Amino acid sequence: MERAVGRAWRATRHLAVGFGLSCACLFLVALFLIGLAATALVVGAGMLPETVLTVRRFAGFERRRVGVWTGVEVPEAYAPLTGTVVERLRGAADDPGTVRDLRWVGAQLLYGIGLFFVAVVLWVPAIVFDGLWCGVLGRTPVVLPLLTRTADLESAWSRALLTPSPQARLARRVEQLTETRAGAVAAHGAELRRIERDLHDGTQARLVSLSMRIGLAKRAYDTDPATGRALLDEAQTQAEEALTELRHVVRGIHPPVLTDRGLEGAVRALAASSALDVEVSVDGTDDGTRAPAAVEAAAYFAVAEALTNAARHSGAERASVTLTRTPRLVRVRVHDEGRGGAEEALTGTDPEQPRGTGLIGIRRRVAALDGTVRLTSPAGGPTDIEVELPCAW
Repeated sequence: MERAVGRAWRATRHLAVGFGLSCACLFLVALFLIGLAATALVVGAGMLPETVLTVRRFAGFERRRVGVWTGVEVPEAYAPLTGTVVERLRGAADDPGTVRDLRWVGAQLLYGIGLFFVAVVLWVPAIVFDGLWCGVLGRTPVVLPLLTRTADLESAWSRALLTPSPQARLARRVEQLTETRAGAVAAHGAELRRIERDLHDGTQARLVSLSMRIGLAKRAYDTDPATGRALLDEAQTQAEEALTELRHVVRGIHPPVLTDRGLEGAVRALAASSALDVEVSVDGTDDGTRAPAAVEAAAYFAVAEALTNAARHSGAERASVTLTRTPRLVRVRVHDEGRGGAEEALTGTDPEQPRGTGLIGIRRRVAALDGTVRLTSPAGGPTDIEVELPCAW
């Protein structure tokens, strides 16, 4: 009985929020009519796109509300309203999402109010009948489940009205892939420039110096063997340093530890070498198969960047890394109890180089694999960076 009452009460609260949203839809209708009138008079043409954006925000709130109630998210697909006033007007008029949202606004006015009053009316027989039926006779509630079904019905109608068409979702998906491809190309170019800079400023300079040392040693060897041997010793030292730098460059492309020990072992090696006290935990299933090499590399570099940022900027002494592996997903979460305030920012001189936290580099690398990055870092901490990478495309 208590469980049935609890579910009915949650359903009533859900319907009450829907009733409030229906009242807000009255405001949206008035606002949209005013926007149309202002656009017809030309002087207020910029008001209509802003009205459409306001409607989108209310529709987004309803999508999240339905997702929380049903446990299944409601997707959205909108064309961006950018550019001049004329371009924004054209975008709002041509976007199928505008008509879909306005249709939902009109329907929400009806079923949002109507179903809430149905719930209010149902509470009377629920208290009288189910109170006697369950409290005295110990039977299963009859009326209380109807309140939950009423909330389910409202959510089903909202989902049907707000779910984008397959064509709209496909168009939005194409836009997302275009954006991630551009980010992947930019990240690839930046990575190539980094490798070229490391080779040019480090390894190449040492090899040139090594060649000069060997040449000097060859000239001095016949007349001054001691000097020649000293030059050869210096050349050997420089050769070892050049080899070390080459290994460093190779690790920046694809760390050998990933190939040898897998993602878990590589992350544990990162934790051991970090300036912080890092705890590594592994969750999820492990069927013995490894994720694709690109996925492991992206997860590894995300952890490396996050730990480096935490050591440099957070002021924390400890951090934790959680790896979750499922047959279709790799999830990495890096947590620290530092000062927080991490943000994504670009330098003013080179828009492709991240400043400070390097989070843009993480996001671009992950987006290229159709993954997602979530950052939570309020002022005062803590900071959480969660990366999700699909293992199949």
